[in-house]
Amino acid sequence: MIKTTTTKRVLYADTDKMGYLYYGHYAKLYEIGRAEMLRDHGITYRHLEDVVGVMMPVLHLSCRYRRPALYDDLLTIETSLLERPTKMINLHHKIFNQENELLNKGEVKLFFVDMKTQKRVSCPEYFSEKFDPFF
Repeated sequence: MIKTTTTKRVLYADTDKMGYLYYGHYAKLYEIGRAEMLRDHGITYRHLEDVVGVMMPVLHLSCRYRRPALYDDLLTIETSLLERPTKMINLHHKIFNQENELLNKGEVKLFFVDMKTQKRVSCPEYFSEKFDPFF
């Protein structure tokens, strides 16, 4: 299992009239968590796409809102990988405020696609080598 965290402050521009983080921005927080988790393990989207030739489209996203994130809250985005990626990678996300209250949780499933053929492929070896020691 892998678990990483990163932080992001709620900007005024990201809130609705009620001062809540706009609901559509949670998917972006999941992406921030995912990108930083990959980066923490030596993988960047740029390298994966430009050098390895593989992209990772989203197959499924689920999101559970528990409490609102508010303007100026410092959010902690917790991203967990519970199982070894194979043909898909399944990430679990939790969003906490600065009081460590759970605000939101979600799951994002992505799959691997060869950018030249546009066909699904198994997890690239480059990717597996980074994560295999954790499983």
